[in-house]
Amino acid sequence: MVRIDVCIETVFPLLAPEEKIRKIKDAGYDCVEMWFPDGKDIEKIADGLGSTGIKLNNVVANSPDGTRGGSLVRKQDRDLYLTRLQQIIEIAEKMNCKNAITCSGNSVEGLSDVEMQENIIETLSAVVGILEEKSFTLFLEPLNTHVDHKGYYLNSAVKAAEIIREINSPRIKLLYDIYHMQIMEGNLCSFIERNIDIIGHFHSAGVPGRHELFNGEINYPFIIKLLNRLDYKGCFGLEYFPSMPDHELSLKKTLEYLKG
Repeated sequence: MVRIDVCIETVFPLLAPEEKIRKIKDAGYDCVEMWFPDGKDIEKIADGLGSTGIKLNNVVANSPDGTRGGSLVRKQDRDLYLTRLQQIIEIAEKMNCKNAITCSGNSVEGLSDVEMQENIIETLSAVVGILEEKSFTLFLEPLNTHVDHKGYYLNSAVKAAEIIREINSPRIKLLYDIYHMQIMEGNLCSFIERNIDIIGHFHSAGVPGRHELFNGEINYPFIIKLLNRLDYKGCFGLEYFPSMPDHELSLKKTLEYLKG
């Protein structure tokens, strides 16, 4: 079965990251991911990962709007973004992590769609050498602009795939967030089948509401079976906000649901 990971930011809100990792392990998972490593005790997290045998799949490099770490759509942010990425790689490596999520930033007034897309391609192309040297991979993530990220530039997985194919590097992959793209584009399985060669990671949550996967309109076990059939080797990330008060039970029920 596809390896399932849990985003530590959306569960057990009162616990420290290293404590969340232990609770996620108790719920039956062997892989996690996190958002920004800034402000976290990296040494304690690394110890928590090591003591539980949990793998950290990825961190996040920059914020969706580009205010933290720079925006890909703004050419003038390029140096800031490169500096930030090098810092993120260094921090991630301390936790034995080799992947990061990158966001496009918000649309910029006065720039055309073509200009913003070209800026993304140029900036990501500029970091390929750094990624290759460090054996590190970036996941470019489209987000929905209807509910969660108004103003975000890259709200289409189709456009993201075009960008990734133009860059043409195995170090730049697509993060296909099923929750976001069900809201924006739908046609989930067809897109996955056409683009599995460039997809490096998945995110998931129930639609509508962004809660448990088993309470929504998406047939997630069907998608997991598709990924198994396509021999997908990456992780499938849970990035949902539990509606159940007991988050450990929510995670256990989600894992059972995905196993079909």
